[in-house]
Amino acid sequence: MSTRPPVPFHETAQVSRRSATAALFTIVPAKVLGGQAGRAPSDKLNIAGVGVGAMGAGYVRECESENIVALCDVDEAFAAKTFARYPSAKTYRDFREMLDKQKDIDAVIIGTPDHTHAVVAMAAMDLGKHIYCAKPLTRTLYEARLLAATARKKRVATQMSVQSSASDDARLTEEWVKAGAVGAVREVHVWTDRPIWPQGLLRPREGMEVPKTLNWDLWLGPASERPYHTAYHPFSWRGWYDFGTGALGDMACHAFHVVFRALDLGQPHRVSASATRVVRHRLVNRDGQLAIRNAIIPLPETFPHSSAVTWDFATRGAAPPVRMHWYDGGVKPPIPADMPSGKTLPGSGTMYVGDKGTLVAGFAGGSHQLLPESRGKDFTPPAKTVPRSGGHYQEWIAASKGGPAATCEFSFGSLLTEVAILGTIAQRTQKSLDWDAQRMCFPNDPEASALLNPAYRKGWKL
Repeated sequence: MSTRPPVPFHETAQVSRRSATAALFTIVPAKVLGGQAGRAPSDKLNIAGVGVGAMGAGYVRECESENIVALCDVDEAFAAKTFARYPSAKTYRDFREMLDKQKDIDAVIIGTPDHTHAVVAMAAMDLGKHIYCAKPLTRTLYEARLLAATARKKRVATQMSVQSSASDDARLTEEWVKAGAVGAVREVHVWTDRPIWPQGLLRPREGMEVPKTLNWDLWLGPASERPYHTAYHPFSWRGWYDFGTGALGDMACHAFHVVFRALDLGQPHRVSASATRVVRHRLVNRDGQLAIRNAIIPLPETFPHSSAVTWDFATRGAAPPVRMHWYDGGVKPPIPADMPSGKTLPGSGTMYVGDKGTLVAGFAGGSHQLLPESRGKDFTPPAKTVPRSGGHYQEWIAASKGGPAATCEFSFGSLLTEVAILGTIAQRTQKSLDWDAQRMCFPNDPEASALLNPAYRKGWKL
């Protein structure tokens, strides 16, 4: 367990959902909005990208309206296409060297694996840089809380890469739920077709030769040392505890932002999970008869093939308690009893169960189906009361120039990330865990609490 102190809960206000939702995108002088002194909102940002070989490449492309002045990636071959696309940008392997040497950077885009989000973001925010970061915000709960607190302290503009948070579908579903489409909601189900990468694995017995274009030590960053293997880089790192957060961490934020805004949720008070186990079947000879002997294989380093996770949320004013369920690996919730004959649930989606019916929606909102069907015939869709976005990436760019906060800025993004990470710890322990958000611990399980803030490898710190 690391000796790093917990971040006080008041330093990571659960979320300012109303202010985030109400963000507008009219460009006015930065000095009016308290933005960077001397920078007109029409000026272009000088943006650097860290981890630009995969998703990060797409993030950078979406911000090409600004100046791309620096690019950093530990794998030169993996990032080669992005490097070539921006020939005037200076290139680096080590983000620390980039931040130390290049003083013209205003903002940093982070597209690295989960385990290095925090160290890159903290180093950049300490220098006053605005941050766009891949989701989930971090790999650990401690990191998420610290990043949110630091962003507020440094007053930098932030955005977590939940592109659907700017979508009309998300706002429509929020409006429908708040308008009472299914009455008071007490139960929510969220399911995904992920993972699409390997999970439920044992560590490779032998390492592989490190490609000459890859700095493996920098790729590991704060994670514990291990030999290089293609089981980790470039694609399959998400399934490993040391590097990723599994299907839940990868996908939950894309759906949770709709649920949390629609129901005004904060921190849960309990989380639990069940997951598949890997079983090895072996034929044995018992007194001349063949029999099957099963053995459960412990998988101490990777997330399961599939799981079901449950969070419990207390009352919020007059709103009743809510139980939220998550399913991954092909598992889905039971089909509602009033689903029309021959119909089924989509591959990924959300479902709100209220005292007047059920709303089935897309994973990030939209595609509404009200049950029973009579409920759909009687319900009049509400007026569009939630302000619409000017675009996910445009939100962050505008905020970086002194405009309103982006809809998935770190105060909100850290809440979504914390809730997802609580679920990943429940997956690992397969226990029912009481959650004390104020003290940042599981009062009923000290061993699970140790997973909230694991130690970094020597030479790395926040």
